[in-house]
Formats: sequence, structure tokens, C-alpha cells
Amino acid sequence: MKFDNMTENEAREQILGLVEEYCDTFHNKKGPFKEGDRIPYASRVYDHHEMVNLVDSALEFWLTSGRFTDEFEKKLGEYLGVRFCSLVNSGSSANLVAFMALTSPLLGERRVKRGDEIITVACGFPTTVAPAIQYGAVPVFVDVTIPQYNIDVTKLEEALSDKTKAVMIAHTLGNPFDLRAVKAFCERHDLWLVEDNCDALGTRYTMEEDGKEVERFTGTIGDIGTSSFYPPHHMTMGEGGAVYTDNPLLNKIIRSFRDWGRDCVCPSGRDNMCGHRFDRQFGQLPLGYDHKYVYSHLGYNLKATDMQAAVGCAQLDKFPSFVERRRQNFARLKAGLAGLEDRLILPEPAEHSTPSWFGFLITCREGVDRNQVVRYVEGKGVQTRMLFAGNLTRHPCFDEMRNRGEGYRVVGSLSNTDRIMSDTFWVGVYPGMTDEMIDYMAKTIRQAVEA
Repeated sequence: MKFDNMTENEAREQILGLVEEYCDTFHNKKGPFKEGDRIPYASRVYDHHEMVNLVDSALEFWLTSGRFTDEFEKKLGEYLGVRFCSLVNSGSSANLVAFMALTSPLLGERRVKRGDEIITVACGFPTTVAPAIQYGAVPVFVDVTIPQYNIDVTKLEEALSDKTKAVMIAHTLGNPFDLRAVKAFCERHDLWLVEDNCDALGTRYTMEEDGKEVERFTGTIGDIGTSSFYPPHHMTMGEGGAVYTDNPLLNKIIRSFRDWGRDCVCPSGRDNMCGHRFDRQFGQLPLGYDHKYVYSHLGYNLKATDMQAAVGCAQLDKFPSFVERRRQNFARLKAGLAGLEDRLILPEPAEHSTPSWFGFLITCREGVDRNQVVRYVEGKGVQTRMLFAGNLTRHPCFDEMRNRGEGYRVVGSLSNTDRIMSDTFWVGVYPGMTDEMIDYMAKTIRQAVEA
């Protein structure tokens, strides 16, 4: 292929056309499912649109955040119905930025300081909790319920102290926590609410607002929501995440922590959007010091690349169909396991919710050995996962705090959390699964339990 007689745009179109043909020829060419084939708990679902976008971005060679980032932030914000959306390089970074935003001096008396407490759960993924511990705040762990696997809201008042500043918890595998109760609790006590929405993008929840029932997406009901775009998640860009809010001040702080802690809001490659780059006074800096190098926070560089965003833009176009397929797969698997309720606790959606399921959680009842079930199912080609940390406080990363008896607090017992650690596992319902795969998973789990 030669470009001697082509314009740059013509050459680009020819390259992208070949990329489309390449993807259609060599990718997504798996044959029909056969019993015993490996069924992963999650996988990427894509076609040539993602690959064409990726190469289109690469040909520009801008590399850092650019036009695809702007498009992605706009499209995700519109989908969720939020005013502000910031792309970051992972869901863990999204949680880091979300928590650190609450520590900003710009929040006055409501800012989280070292030693302040954050109500959360120990049954989940560690990066929901890690930013608070790393900063010097104190997580207060509350037990969860089964079969929703979310925070036991009856323990919230008991968890409250004069040091409590926020609640930061995840929606478990797409199933939302009791947002009505948690939101009311936060409003009653003037607490921040951060929704870790990394496993629940697309989940809907009906809130009561001004005497009316209003359906909203999870992640948009609290003060800040976060998402992850790691390959197993609801959509992917390889690595990536997002932080979103309706609060202009929180958005300013989020952008600052993401972008080195700087005070300036100009995007990369653009200068002096405000027209006051050289005429203001900040801190003890000289009058007129370049605003692009003024730092209002001790921040990070957590931006994603434009190539990641380019993949995300194509994924967002497909996303509603992903959510619908996840719901169909979940319903089919649950129907396939009907009749095993005396041996297995099957998952139940939270009241007032329409989940975008990330996985299908199963708890073994007394007399059913989780480890034997998992080994059997894995031996038949069905990939399983634990509910992440199980009980985070029992992991080696808590050894020093546990031995010192400080650094975190537990409210009551974590009996359900411990039970989940011992008796619970989950399998996937990702949109690339066929009916035949779902039926085989149900058959295999049934055989494992009835053996």
C-alpha cells in the first residue's frame, strides 16, 4: 500500500478500512459452544468499531487525553444524566480521586481530616477502602446482608460517631445497596456519600423525591460516583475509570486531584481559557505567577490516554445492549437453578432496583461444601470467583492494624461477611455468553450440588 498520490485523510480512510477488514476476518471467530469448553466469568465484547477507533486515535499520535476523552466524558455524562464526568486511568484511581476530593480544604468544615471516620463494609474490593486508610482516615466496618450482599442499613446509626464524615460503599456485583436508607442517613447527619459504582454501571434505582418516584442510575444518587473499565467490567477500554458528580465544587476538586493537583482547569495543550493566566495572586506566589503551574492540592497524574478513550467511545454505543443481555443471562441462570433453594442461597435484587448484573452470587447452605462445589465446577470448565476480599480485615494487609488494635473499627459482628468468605462464590453473566453457555453453567452447578 502506497500513499504517494493520496491526501492524509484518504490514506487514513484506507488504513481504517483495512483495520475493519482485519478485525472482521481474524477476531471474534470462535466456533459454537461445546460442553466442556472454558467459560470465563467475564470477557471483552467488541467488534471492528473499537479497533478502528483505537487505530484512528493512534494515527493522530496525541497519546494523552484529547478529542476522544472529551467525547467519552460527554457521552458517559449524558447517559448517566450527570453534569460532570472525569475519565481516569482505572476504577481504583477513580476511588482514590473520589475519596481524596473529600479531603480538600475547599470543603471547609465538611472536609475529611486524618482520624475522621468513613462508614463502609469489609466484604468487597479493597480499593473502596484503601484510599481512606492510606490518607489516615478510619474505616468503620458494618456487616452485610444475604442474599443482597450489601450493607446492613440497620447498623448505620450504631456506626455513627462524632468523627464520621462520609459513607463510601460499593454496589455489589450490580445489586445496589439500600440507597433510600443510606441517602437519608447521610442527609440526616450531613455526611458525604460516595457510590463505588464500578460493578454496577447501568443499574437503575427508584428514589422518592418530592413525593414522586424517580428512577435514576446508581452512581448518580450520592455526591460522587465511580466506575471501572477494566476488561471484566460492564464495558472496557483495557484500563480506565471515571468519576462523576453533579456538584460543581466537587468536580473542580476531582479534576485538580486527577491533574497533578493544579488549580488551572485548562485541558492539556490549551492555555489561558480564562484569560487570567498571568494576572492573579495565589498563596505566597508572586503576583501574576503562571496559573498553569499553581497547585491547590497535592494531587496525582491519573489521566487515561486518548487511545483508551477511543475504545470506550465505541463501547458506550453498545452499552445499553450489554446491560440488557446481562439481565437476560442472570434471569436464565436463576431459572436454571430453580429447585436448589434448599441447598443454595440464590441472589435477590435489592428492593426498588433494576440491576445491571456483574455476576451471579451463590451461597452454599449448611451441609454443602463451597470448596467442593467450586472445584467440581472449575473442573468442568466454568470459571468462578470469590466475592473479592471476603472479609478484608482478615487479610495480611490488616495484620499490623489488627495487632495494634487501631486504624479501623468494627460495628457489632461481621458474621455474614465471614459466612460469605467461607460459603459464597460467583459465576459470570457477561454479554458474550450464549444461552447454551448459561444452560451448561446451570447444569454443572446443579451436578456439583447434587453429587
